Amino acid sequence: MLYLADFSVMNPSFGLLFWTSIIFILVWLVIGRFFKSIKNALKDRETDIQSALDQAKLAREEMAQLKSEHDVLLKKAREERLKIIADAEAAREQIVEEAKAKADQSSRQMIEAAKQEIENRRKEMEIELFNELGQLSVHLAEQLIGRELENKHEDFIQSKVTELKNTDLAKLN
Repeated sequence: MLYLADFSVMNPSFGLLFWTSIIFILVWLVIGRFFKSIKNALKDRETDIQSALDQAKLAREEMAQLKSEHDVLLKKAREERLKIIADAEAAREQIVEEAKAKADQSSRQMIEAAKQEIENRRKEMEIELFNELGQLSVHLAEQLIGRELENKHEDFIQSKVTELKNTDLAKLN
């Protein structure tokens, strides 16, 4: 017991260090020889961990590459969207211009048709007036011939001219 009283953890003796080292080496050799599977498992574990770290690094690089590709695709999509919007605007402008041109052409056609209708009506009125005038002249000639046979044609012509003036003035108003 006295021997243990001299023991100090901070100041180990040479013999204790020697025997502890020998026992450690022996245990190490025995475990190393008989338990190679533990050694192999530790090596496998180490390679698995290294492999997982390498795969994680590759995954990070792949994610960075995918992110850059995604950014490129997103930029292209935005450019394509802007192009589509510009094309749609141009198409809208073209459609509006075509609609305006068609409306102008249609209005011109309607105006021309109205002018043509007015001209046709005027010609109809002239023809009708000439027909009435012809009928009136024939009627007047009949009456004149009838009066001439009676020798009162000058008074008759004067009365018919005034009557004709009155009817023409009434039609013009």
